[in-house]
Amino acid sequence: MLIFSRVVGELISIGDDISVRIVAVSGGTVRFGIEAPQNVKVHRCEVYERIRSKLTKNNGR
Repeated sequence: MLIFSRVVGELISIGDDISVRIVAVSGGTVRFGIEAPQNVKVHRCEVYERIRSKLTKNNGR
C-alpha cells in the first residue's frame, strides 16, 4: 500500500487518466474528488459490495 500526505487542493495521479484531488479535511473526515474516464467505474466500497452481491445472486439463478 502506498500512503500519501497531501493538503487541500493537491492531486494524486493514478496512471495517465485518473486524478484524486483533496477537497477538504475536517476532523477525521477527508473529502476528495475523483476524475476518471467515463468507462472507469468508481464506487464507495459499501456500494460496490452491494453491486457484487446482487450480480452474484442474479448469476446463481
